[in-house]
Amino acid sequence: MILDLYFARKFLQSFLLILAVFLTLISLIDVIEQIRSFSSADVGLARLAVLTLLNVPAAIKELLPLLMILSTILLFVGLARSSELVVTRAAGRSGIRALAAPALVAFLIGILAVTTLNPIAAATANRYQQLADTYRTGGPSALSLSGEGLWLRQGGAQGQSVIHATGYGGADAVVLYGVTILSYAAGGGPVRRIAAGSARLEQEDWVLSDVKVWPLDSGRNPEAASETHDTMRLPTTLTPDRIRDSIGRPTGVSIYDLPETIRSLRQAGFATTKHEVWYQVELARPLFLMAMVLVGAAFTMRHARFGGTGIAVLTAVMLGFGLYFVRNFAQILGENGQIPVALAAWGPPIASIFLTLGLLLHAEDG
Repeated sequence: MILDLYFARKFLQSFLLILAVFLTLISLIDVIEQIRSFSSADVGLARLAVLTLLNVPAAIKELLPLLMILSTILLFVGLARSSELVVTRAAGRSGIRALAAPALVAFLIGILAVTTLNPIAAATANRYQQLADTYRTGGPSALSLSGEGLWLRQGGAQGQSVIHATGYGGADAVVLYGVTILSYAAGGGPVRRIAAGSARLEQEDWVLSDVKVWPLDSGRNPEAASETHDTMRLPTTLTPDRIRDSIGRPTGVSIYDLPETIRSLRQAGFATTKHEVWYQVELARPLFLMAMVLVGAAFTMRHARFGGTGIAVLTAVMLGFGLYFVRNFAQILGENGQIPVALAAWGPPIASIFLTLGLLLHAEDG
């Protein structure tokens, strides 16, 4: 038990060290990217630093598999050079048994990533998008889905507009059906209400069809002053890619809210496969992180006197990248409906664990 705690503590120290290094690198790279992205806007360094910090949780969540491999390599290369693995085996404990504590720590880190880091990354990603829209256009844009349909909020120098649609079509272009738009002045008061049979997003405008407009100025009868139009153009800061990504992007939804989001999407008539796959992939994350520890250990649990440490480390990293690619490829296949959701999410982690266990058994027992 004491030896297990020792290996667990050493692995956690290695993980924290690698995490600190990558946090520094990610922050520096992202600051440069934010300076480039907002070079045309009047955004100070303090705001850019805030945007960078908001991007960090999502970046760390995506890099966790790589962090696990590097932490494992750092741990076992260090143990091999100090001959602690030799002493452990001489005491009657196999290498696989010594690997149990780091694998358990990785599994617990995975659970923490799912239960804590996932909601934080979702919240910071949404906040980043709001601030980025505000700095670029003067007002945030937002999108939400419910059983009542699709809600959009767009901002600009003239004020805010809230758009509600009962239907959505997005095969070739973004088209909304049963559209209601409520426009607000820059000061915050409503100025007009628009109802349209459909709205098609073209370049930087909504092209509305079968339109009726009610002015909401004080002292006027909205119905008496209403106007009808066959077509009407309404400027917008939204883009087709932004709307499609928001509708199909589950990364901005906390794992605790994903089941309800999936139900809302189904009620509104939207496809939910991408969200279902993402939900299962997140639940399988602890197993995949454990698999990455096994990958790192499979090639580095050997005595330093045997040589070839550099080749072993490179092989472990390359195999880890290969398994990460396979997992992402399976996720894409699942999102496209080509393989079942459960297989797309749980197949790669389980297969990775069995593969690396086979490599470990071969290395330990021949």
